[in-house]
Amino acid sequence: MSPVDEILAQVPLGDLAARLGVDESTAERAARQALPALLGGIQANADDPAGAASLAGAVQQHDESLIDGGVDLGQVDTADGDKIVSHVFGAQRETVVNQLGGIGALGAPAGGAAPGAQAALGGQDGSGLIAKLLPILAPIVMSYLAKKLSGSQGSGGLPGAGGGAGGGLGDLLGGILGGGAQGQGGGVLGGGLGDLLGGLLGGGRK
Repeated sequence: MSPVDEILAQVPLGDLAARLGVDESTAERAARQALPALLGGIQANADDPAGAASLAGAVQQHDESLIDGGVDLGQVDTADGDKIVSHVFGAQRETVVNQLGGIGALGAPAGGAAPGAQAALGGQDGSGLIAKLLPILAPIVMSYLAKKLSGSQGSGGLPGAGGGAGGGLGDLLGGILGGGAQGQGGGVLGGGLGDLLGGLLGGGRK
């Protein structure tokens, strides 16, 4: 099961759709575009040593229990999520949101064969929907990574937020995403989205 599927399996799509004001199928399609972007953006940051150490510290601050047994969206701190999204995408946040809002199917080029953002997202404003969704999903992604990182460390728990933690997080992300930030076939990102994030973030924001 891919990281996107693992995360979505814990997210109540009915509640998410109600929060977004769309139907469940639209909420799921939007989440399947937003989640790879978040994971890929985090991986791109983790490729930079300073970014990796910062992200490892941020992961430590998130309770992995949020992802256990199904996410309660009422427990999701969207203000925290907004900060995470800003950290991951930096000055490119608006560009990423606009590009994701124009991607019809995962990995389809923005403005390509897909019938356009509004048609792709059930007649909704694609960019507006993605902008609203990212801060909801970001804390869930961080809790997912906290759980994965904790499991990878065995009974020792999460490592400290030093250089070793950065390496641990980078290795973890590389393992679960399968090189997705490069848009490789086996990765979580399709070619179009992988190319987009790779170009915007340059393999790690400085």
